[in-house]
Amino acid sequence: MANMDSDSRHLLIPEVDHEINPGPMNIQFDSSDLRSKRPFYIEPTNIVNVNDVIQRVSDHASAMNKRIHYYSRLTAPADKALIAPDHVVPAPEECYVYSPLGSAYKLQSYTEGYGKNTSLVTIFMIWNTMMGTSILSIPWGMKQAGFTTGMCVIMLMGILTLYCCYRVVKSRAMISSVDTTTWEYPDVCRYYFGSFGQWSSLLFSLVSLIGAMIVYWVLMSNFLFNTGKFIFNFIHHINDTDAVLSTNDSNPVICPSAGSGGHPDNGSMIFYANDTGLQQFEKWWNKSKTVPFYLIGLLLPLLNFKSPSFFSKFNILDHTWVLVGIIHEGTVSVLYLIFLVTLKAIRLGFHLEFHWFMQTEYFVPEIRFQFPQLTGVLTLAFFIHNCIITLLKNNKNQENNVRDLSIAYMLVTLTYLYIGVLVFASFPSPPLTKDCIEQNFLDNFPSSDILSFIARIFLLFQMMTVYPLLGYLARVQLLGHVFGDIYPSIFHVLILNLIIVGAGVIMACFYPNIGGIIRYSGAACGLAFVFIYPSLTYIISLHQEDRLTWPKLIFHVFIIILGLANLIFQFFM
Repeated sequence: MANMDSDSRHLLIPEVDHEINPGPMNIQFDSSDLRSKRPFYIEPTNIVNVNDVIQRVSDHASAMNKRIHYYSRLTAPADKALIAPDHVVPAPEECYVYSPLGSAYKLQSYTEGYGKNTSLVTIFMIWNTMMGTSILSIPWGMKQAGFTTGMCVIMLMGILTLYCCYRVVKSRAMISSVDTTTWEYPDVCRYYFGSFGQWSSLLFSLVSLIGAMIVYWVLMSNFLFNTGKFIFNFIHHINDTDAVLSTNDSNPVICPSAGSGGHPDNGSMIFYANDTGLQQFEKWWNKSKTVPFYLIGLLLPLLNFKSPSFFSKFNILDHTWVLVGIIHEGTVSVLYLIFLVTLKAIRLGFHLEFHWFMQTEYFVPEIRFQFPQLTGVLTLAFFIHNCIITLLKNNKNQENNVRDLSIAYMLVTLTYLYIGVLVFASFPSPPLTKDCIEQNFLDNFPSSDILSFIARIFLLFQMMTVYPLLGYLARVQLLGHVFGDIYPSIFHVLILNLIIVGAGVIMACFYPNIGGIIRYSGAACGLAFVFIYPSLTYIISLHQEDRLTWPKLIFHVFIIILGLANLIFQFFM
């Protein structure tokens, strides 16, 4: 922590391993947490405030900062022997808070006990953070499980993941030998499991993060393709519903996978064989053969930026803040999808028949053995466990943490139920079968549909702004831990980005199934953060205190077995 010259302002920056996400600029943080964190030097161009006035860092502040940073590295993080004393720490009202997106924000009126998040803000943050790309696959997952089974699985997975998240929240309080005030959940894992806990938590966090980036690339390719197709068809007055199985009314719904072996059609159809212009368009604008490669030229250069401050300023307009391993699409996106689904359901009406075990021509049975595919999707859909401590530590009333967490999970569960039930129930069967529900339910609306076009182009723009931030977080986690520097050289960064982008392009070309990608990555990272780590840390802490009983042991071992089964069954569905 460094004092400034009389004509400068104080700068307080947490260490890289314990960054605090400030969220939108009106969200405040506990000053007591900031005192125990060491700073690092930040370029003046990254320091912003509401008036966009650049605050210069003095030479004295920079020198003090480097000195403290050096001393802090001489001991383990839990050892406070060389922590900066209070007399060099500026007052809370004269502090900056560092964003993981690369900017330091000046907090106005930052005093002890004031400006912390209310329960309503905390609940909203948790709900908003969990609402991600998984929401697009919920109707498909419900179709795979069966309507009745799907609703039951969504509610049961919500309860199970809530309990595991509750165990994460309480995990720090189970450690009495050291001060865990500033700890995040990976620190808890490192305490119980040593270096294995640290590196395994890093591995599974990267699995969720890179999995999200792959899903983003597939979706961006999809949305870009359909956007270009909409513009071309609109200019040339082409009706694309004539080429695929669809309903013949004013609200068309299509079945892209009909006649393609159950897999989505990755190219658009040639409607008129003699139309040379259309054939050329189809040749150069193909969902799986060309469009994924066009994104490389746009996004790969952005991934190699050394500082993420440009993207944080660009993306602050929609308050899309990214925590490590967690992705969300933003409140506006979710609200628009809810509006879209509601309007479509009103126009299409409900189409339901109940057959418990028998498949009919147009309807799926209520109970299907493919329900583990839905549990895999839901594991990622309810995944917030690796950052829930950060979100809740800023709650104004800490005694309400469990209540607020439960309310947030209830709202998320209701949102998934609402989207899943409305899309499934309103899907027009007959003439289409319920098996036509796509892994991205927007694919069931033709590219000429105006409401779907708005949703696609909005999500495309939003994902293209978030994707470089995800790449930066992957760089911080991997290169920062392996090389001790998040930007060891342009060569290291370029190789990492080529691997990540290459994985996205390969999936977009050969396996553009976001439901499959989500369920595999969700089951993999959820195995550690949702099922194993919370249960094992609780069992170990009870054993150390001689409070472990057989019912508690059996119950938490059963949770671990459920997590293992959830991952294993993904490979047999």
